[in-house]
Amino acid sequence: MEKFIPQCPFTVDAKELSQMNALVLAFIGDGVQTLYVRTKLAVSLREKTGELHKKAVPQLKASGQSDAVKKILPMLTEEELSLFRRARNAKPASMAKNAKISDYHMATGFEAVIGYLYLSGQTERLEALMECAFLPDSTNLGGNQ
Repeated sequence: MEKFIPQCPFTVDAKELSQMNALVLAFIGDGVQTLYVRTKLAVSLREKTGELHKKAVPQLKASGQSDAVKKILPMLTEEELSLFRRARNAKPASMAKNAKISDYHMATGFEAVIGYLYLSGQTERLEALMECAFLPDSTNLGGNQ
């Protein structure tokens, strides 16, 4: 199986991660998820960039992330679930223009978990969650979302 998760060149210790603002973790997680989805699409579909973009957007917008996190919620550890809730309930400085508030909050929680796993060096765990989050659309990440 091909791996699409980027490897963080360093790890942040658990104490520092627990003190990190959940929205900062979400900021990192957003970038990791974007790279994951774009890489997986590019390698799997080998289409032109315009088509790849059209297929990536549904997964990367708040509603797509909200759908993805619902698939993995039962798999989250207590620690991951706690972080998800903390980020979901955080008060962001701004809101997405074209998203329901509930989707935006769910997406923020999802991104925070991704950011946490990435920075803590838990690449295998992150890969497993991302694979589950984006199945059954593993061959066509664009889906109907």
